Amino acid sequence: MAVWNATKVYKSGLSLTTLRGVISVVGLLVVWELGRRLQVPFFAAVPAPSEVVVALEKVIGSGRFWSDWAASYSRVLVGFVAAQIIGIPLGLAMAMNRPFYHFIFPPLEVLRPIPPLAWVPTAIIFWPTTELSIAFVIFLGAFFTVVLNVLGGVEAIDVNYRRAAISMGARPWHIFWRVVLPATAPSIFTGMAVGMGLTWEIVVAAEMVASIQAGLGFMMWQAYVGGSIALIIVAMISIGLAGLVCSSAIWALGRRATPWRRRT
Repeated sequence: MAVWNATKVYKSGLSLTTLRGVISVVGLLVVWELGRRLQVPFFAAVPAPSEVVVALEKVIGSGRFWSDWAASYSRVLVGFVAAQIIGIPLGLAMAMNRPFYHFIFPPLEVLRPIPPLAWVPTAIIFWPTTELSIAFVIFLGAFFTVVLNVLGGVEAIDVNYRRAAISMGARPWHIFWRVVLPATAPSIFTGMAVGMGLTWEIVVAAEMVASIQAGLGFMMWQAYVGGSIALIIVAMISIGLAGLVCSSAIWALGRRATPWRRRT
């Protein structure tokens, strides 16, 4: 009977892993609520989950909440997509052509350690609008990550695969499409997921630094100025959920694009 119930729960979409995750989140909320009500150190200075829910209801009712979500999402989307369009082909070209690699890689390595937020003042000066400045900073956060992951993925390919393809008469273009690109695909999606996490960190900080009048970062800054800790937590949770949704979409796309990696 217990086995049947477990099977039924699994088939309904609630796997044991998901159940554990739900229990851990609920447990954290319970501890948080009790810690606040009992005035436990650290928890006493943080609004309880019930207070955060009240703040969330107020900000959702104002209508500004979803416009801030949309503003941050659009900035992340523009910068992230631009980074993938340029970074993935560039990484593959560098990996396939060693002279090109030795020409491009040194300047990239010089620029890569510079924090993306350090580019904010320069971006504001050289780009015509603040929106383009923020998109450029987001682009930098995702660009270097995906390029390095592509390079690492190509270098990790077993050389025997290439040798086998060459021995069967494959041309360089065939080797790229049939060997290099499929083998590198998992690294590409890993770089995309990591880069997406970085873009959400950057967009929030950029919205604060650039003092732009919309976005989740702006909402958080306004909450800080107004002394609303509960609203700050609402903004933090919103950013976390936004990053989770975006990363989950990338991982789902990666699983569909690389079916040979699925576990049986």
